[in-house]
Amino acid sequence: MSSNRPDADALAQRFRPIFQQIAEAAPQREHERRLAHDAIDALRQAGFGALRVPRAHGGLGATPEQLFDLLIELAEADSNLPQALRAHFGFVERLQAEIDAERRVPWLRRVADGALFGNATTEAGEGTLGRLQTRLFRENGRWLLEGEKFYSTGTLYADWVSVTAQREGNEPGAYRTLAVVRTDAAGVERLDDWRGFGQRLTASGTTRLHRVEVPEENILEFPAREATSLPAVFQLFHVATLAGIAWAIVRDATVFVQGRKRVFSHGSGTAPREYPLVQQVIGQLEATAYLARLAVQDVARALGDIDRLRQAGQPVPEAALVDVELRATKAQVVTTDAVLQAATRLFDVGGATALQEDRRLDRHWRNARTLASHNPVIYKARVLGDHTLNASRPTFYWAVGTAA
Repeated sequence: MSSNRPDADALAQRFRPIFQQIAEAAPQREHERRLAHDAIDALRQAGFGALRVPRAHGGLGATPEQLFDLLIELAEADSNLPQALRAHFGFVERLQAEIDAERRVPWLRRVADGALFGNATTEAGEGTLGRLQTRLFRENGRWLLEGEKFYSTGTLYADWVSVTAQREGNEPGAYRTLAVVRTDAAGVERLDDWRGFGQRLTASGTTRLHRVEVPEENILEFPAREATSLPAVFQLFHVATLAGIAWAIVRDATVFVQGRKRVFSHGSGTAPREYPLVQQVIGQLEATAYLARLAVQDVARALGDIDRLRQAGQPVPEAALVDVELRATKAQVVTTDAVLQAATRLFDVGGATALQEDRRLDRHWRNARTLASHNPVIYKARVLGDHTLNASRPTFYWAVGTAA
């Protein structure tokens, strides 16, 4: 391993005590629907947000492989948190992959100092597919931002928000423009109005932007039609979160069975832990979690290979970008169905006691189902099938809206 990379065991020892504290509070926080500001602050103070910032800029210098291993553990503790930090880490990856070196350094140093970044990308309503309604326009020599975004995941926890906008003078769809503004800036309003039945603590509500002033240096742009590793990064966050949910299912099912003494008259042992059928279910749950982790690690290795090419100043072949996008798609398709099945099978290890609301075992299915719906798995499976049958180029960036 390069001397510039931290030791994986040292990283685990740094963050596992925090993960344990987060896990202990997760069921009650979910039951009360209490946003995880305390957990996010603990991670911030420990430098979790600076994992992928190079050491030369004050970060921890972790590899993609190390990041996603830790994200699986964090998701096992509380699946809301990797998703809440997804936009933050995606912003850091974009800086290093798609933004010129001289422009990225000030932002990387902010991250190293503890700043967290949220997102404001998706727009609700019936806007035209591929066209943003949020505008970045000039008035009296100033750039101003106007619009409304939904699914602003993590923004209630963040210091800055990266807003996608249609920049005045740009051809629609040719570039993606990010206006990066402080969440406490004049004209920025964040609402806690996410009402989905899962991932309820990701702070995924509405962000309103009314004539928010954006300094020129806070406007970042990158091509929207080229192959890139960023969609695979964003998708792998969901897959890693699903893998963490799978391990949380194993943990909670095991604890439930080990502490249970009541048996059924038509059972096959003196305690549930001795029932062969219960043992079979536990084994199936663990095998699912193992598979999910392997899928994440496979994609993370491909991302790591791409990252090492960039660090060495070498060009990244388009074939590598296509490969990692397809790997992420395969990982999503196989992991989604397997973890949803495991979240249901969990309840086969016990009777009605497992349904008690204070246990919140239902959160695992609800959260997995919500993750599966954010980037609908059936469409990703179709893209994969089209590539296999027709050698089609995978879709890197996609959008929602009404057909033109």
